[in-house]
Amino acid sequence: MVVRLYSGGLTGVEAFPVEVEVAFTRQGLPGFSLVGLAETEVREARDRVFAALRACNLRLPPGRVTVNLAPAGQRKSGTGYDLPLAIGLLAAAGLLPPERIEGFFFSAELSLSGRLRPVRGVLPLAILARDSQALGLATAPANAAEAAVVNGLNVYAPQDLLQCVAFLSGAETLAPYVPSPASGTVQIPCPDFAEVKGQQAAKRALEVAAAGGHNILLMGPPGSGKTMLAQRLPGILPALSFEEALEVTKIYSVAGLLPPDAGLLTARPFRAPHHTVSDVALVGGSRLPRPGEVSLAHNGVLFLDELPEFGKTALEALRQPLEDGRVCISRAAGSITYPAACMLAAAMNPCPCGYLGDPTHQCICRPEQLARYRTRLSGPLLDRIDIHVEVPAVPYADLRGSGSKGLSSSDIRRRIQSARTLQQERYAGTGVNCNAGLSGALLEEYCILDSAGHKLLEAAMQHLGLSARAYTRVLRLARTVADMAHSAQIQQEHVAEAISLRVLDRSL
Repeated sequence: MVVRLYSGGLTGVEAFPVEVEVAFTRQGLPGFSLVGLAETEVREARDRVFAALRACNLRLPPGRVTVNLAPAGQRKSGTGYDLPLAIGLLAAAGLLPPERIEGFFFSAELSLSGRLRPVRGVLPLAILARDSQALGLATAPANAAEAAVVNGLNVYAPQDLLQCVAFLSGAETLAPYVPSPASGTVQIPCPDFAEVKGQQAAKRALEVAAAGGHNILLMGPPGSGKTMLAQRLPGILPALSFEEALEVTKIYSVAGLLPPDAGLLTARPFRAPHHTVSDVALVGGSRLPRPGEVSLAHNGVLFLDELPEFGKTALEALRQPLEDGRVCISRAAGSITYPAACMLAAAMNPCPCGYLGDPTHQCICRPEQLARYRTRLSGPLLDRIDIHVEVPAVPYADLRGSGSKGLSSSDIRRRIQSARTLQQERYAGTGVNCNAGLSGALLEEYCILDSAGHKLLEAAMQHLGLSARAYTRVLRLARTVADMAHSAQIQQEHVAEAISLRVLDRSL
């Protein structure tokens, strides 16, 4: 007897349907064969499944079993095929009515006792099941809240294989999973900008970066607050839309990083890898590709502290994701694309010792050390950073807190949301979401300067030696500053502030 049921595999952050065909016959010698380009963890499902069946007192009659995972030409990995394989074996052996499993998708790992364990990538599979008009998805209880994010799909979460069989056979009623308030959305607390003493110029630069989606580089001596400022950047970004939150949750589901019983991730991601991170860990890859840090920061912030200390190959690998908003990983078995539309926030010392230009400390770096330190950052990488500002040491008067308290993150977020709303309305239908994505004809159409602004920018290019690249980035920044002032036209003061936000154009 041959039965068919459905599960799913992963390619990037999307799921593809996998038809699990199970043939059971009593003719010939007993045996088990699994075909369909399965990886090691899929082939090992045989031992887990048979042990779980014995533990649940579900004994198969002796016979020969052949399992095919179709399409046979596409690689399958992961442990989510345990549950569909067990259900298919029972149906093919006549212990479960085959018609009862039609229209369902299955995905869960089985313990040796028959308990259902969570697997990666259930959210993309739930979207696939919903789009395939499935009757429901059976998965582990720890994955139920994640799958229940998808509207229009019944999610069933049996505790073990025995309960799943009882439900499918009609011997037991199992209601669709209903998320509890505690397992709904996942919020991650973010530190408040009001806690930062002083650094008004750096705060303003971060506000402009958040309003326009610009990448930013903070430069200053040790202890000036660069990391503290960057950690508060997600708290001033606009709230995630449902579609953006779904994209983020899918990536974390595929990477296996969703918290237990988690539903939708609604907080902007903030990833801060150590400078010893490899290029594969940063952009994704390995033999079985996984999302890297730049994809885990999708719709959020990727913070690289001590930027020159990162490996050169890792930094250069970031150039394409920062430009295109996605990572394309090519291997002999095929190519996979992960989303990677994130803001880059980076921090660095002005020199190896950290005190170049500091009025209270003497720099001990030799000229060749300084040159070698700065050449670790290539021109093409710096070209993808719109804002670079100095973060000086904080004076004692600011640390003492004698002045008034600064604006909170929620106050700043409201101003940024207003600027982002203007940009979304302006660029509707163009494929651009914020000013950082402006280029070509769109740049010329929407970055219109008044006469005084033209004169100032022309003088800056002549006296400061600004390049054509710097010209483009000044226009983007000026457009963002004008949006924050709710000005339709870019004026002279907007251009002046944009020029001031690009320190490296003057110092290098």
